[in-house]
Amino acid sequence: MSTASVAWHPGAGAHSAPYCSSYFLLPAACCPLYDAPMCGRFTIRAPASVLARQFGLVQLDAFEPRYNVAPSQLVPVVRASVDARRELAWLKWGLVPEWADDPAIGNRMINARAETVATKPAFRDATEKRRCLVVADGFYEWEGGGRAKQPFFIHLKDDAPFAFAGLWDRWTRRGDPLESCTIVTTDANDVLRPLHDRMPVILPPEHYAQWLDPGPQDFKSLEDLLRPFPSEAIVVEPVSRYVNNATHEGAQCIAPPDAPTLF
Repeated sequence: MSTASVAWHPGAGAHSAPYCSSYFLLPAACCPLYDAPMCGRFTIRAPASVLARQFGLVQLDAFEPRYNVAPSQLVPVVRASVDARRELAWLKWGLVPEWADDPAIGNRMINARAETVATKPAFRDATEKRRCLVVADGFYEWEGGGRAKQPFFIHLKDDAPFAFAGLWDRWTRRGDPLESCTIVTTDANDVLRPLHDRMPVILPPEHYAQWLDPGPQDFKSLEDLLRPFPSEAIVVEPVSRYVNNATHEGAQCIAPPDAPTLF
């Protein structure tokens, strides 16, 4: 797959990531203590130049790092364009199938189980034709519940960016087209299982091309990619409860648990 020059224009601010759209809001975006499903929050801290190299994109504009990306916000994904080149696009997190009558269905579609993506109506067509890479460099999981729940930050041992296996769709039944996405999940590996029985599918770089290939593929070959990421390659560390509030942003989100808060 060849590369393409892509300018990363995150929206309202020249160097700020976009937030919510008028189509729908998920509880995570408006309720500070929303208990999001796996995977329900993640980070995008790596510089644009690093992401460009990682995903085979010639150019990305600088952007503000994100430490608390939540459902309903726009997230960066890499996908195959109409000429089979790689392009980066900002899509709503929470997949709205093209056949849906109401875009609010995306509230329940931030994750897609690997075991059923090829058969569930909401994901079947996207699994066949519209696969993508959701750009990230860490994600969160929680232990406990309520206001006392303890967040954990999960990232690669070298803290490099990575890609979640994703699916995307385009909804055109009302006004401007709405492009949205979901993150594929699988069984948790050994190190994450004490926190949750599921984890997002992290694709190693050598599998990017196969996952993005828009041509016909036997699902069995794709299914083999949707495995738990090796436990020995990731780090799980407790962080400040500051991240529990989905409206909070900044490096304080990944500070140690005993670090002083800003408030």
